[in-house]
Amino acid sequence: MSHVPDYGTPSPGAPTAAGAAPPAEQKAASSSLGDLVGDVAADLSTLMRQELELAKAEVRQSATSAGKGAGMYAGAGVAGHFVLLFLSLALWWALGYYLTGLGWSAVIVAVIWGIIAAVLAARAKKEMAAIKGLPRTTDTVKKIPEALKPSEEPR
Repeated sequence: MSHVPDYGTPSPGAPTAAGAAPPAEQKAASSSLGDLVGDVAADLSTLMRQELELAKAEVRQSATSAGKGAGMYAGAGVAGHFVLLFLSLALWWALGYYLTGLGWSAVIVAVIWGIIAAVLAARAKKEMAAIKGLPRTTDTVKKIPEALKPSEEPR
């Protein structure tokens, strides 16, 4: 169980009048330096754990999309192989029988496989283009140094 301090609620008996010190200043005045450093370390540890979980979730999502795209590229490769196979058979049969009979049936099969290959390749390209990496993790990690800098306004 992690300890996350609650700076938003004043301690019992703390002044609540308009001129009262903010909760952060009250905490700083009533806590030791070791306690404050411990609170900061606990908060940083929680932040890093959350960033790691976000990165893991984004990697899983990207890996799933990459797997789908790779599978579709593999399907397009198999379909392309069949295109070459049937085009070769079609050419062989067509030349052998002077473009009559079984040759044209092989061309029709090859055209069908060509259409399948084109559809799979187009879908694979779309799937691979959708991979964005770790956009939210990158954005939030960039904000960490700003969060550690002291602010200009009193707390």
